Amino acid sequence: MTTHIPSLTLPTILFQQPAAAILLPVAIGTAIGFSTRPADTQKTYLALRQPPLRPPPWIFGPMWTLLYGLMGYAAHRAWTTGMGSSFDARKVMLTKQGATLYTIQLVLNFIWMPLFFRFQRPIEATVDIVALTGVTGYLTYVWGQVDEVAGWCLAPYLAWLGFATYLSAGAGYLNGWDFGGKERPKAEKGGNTKYVDEKAE
Repeated sequence: MTTHIPSLTLPTILFQQPAAAILLPVAIGTAIGFSTRPADTQKTYLALRQPPLRPPPWIFGPMWTLLYGLMGYAAHRAWTTGMGSSFDARKVMLTKQGATLYTIQLVLNFIWMPLFFRFQRPIEATVDIVALTGVTGYLTYVWGQVDEVAGWCLAPYLAWLGFATYLSAGAGYLNGWDFGGKERPKAEKGGNTKYVDEKAE
């Protein structure tokens, strides 16, 4: 069982203050999204062979913003509820354990996009998101015992991670676990799109 590890846990103020708790994952997630160059990311996404049920690229921004917000609210809610139960040692312990798990899952979450798109490392990205889903599942269970609302706020995030794991593993498998030298979309006259091999350019 994971214990509370202060050195692997965000500062208390980032759980206590609702604005800080909610804005932290939204701000960092947005910054990482822009740092990976959205136009290039979309080109890579469209060029790769994808498994069935692949969503359109535009859906990821709003979806992740919503999920980051829910995640931050869950963190604030679980912390204030659990740490306010000073006479319930078990709830306090679970709250602190969850805070460590929450911090770990944030790190795993934030490194997935650079691994998948910038460094084009589908194996490492898939291992990362599998670990992220596992940690988040355990976090949902732990904080759900502290505060039921916090647990339910994490449920959509956990469901989306399951779907994202399928997409990550599916894209890796369909592209031979190698994104290097893949085709990129190139506009033709009339706005049509064709794919050309980078190695041939």
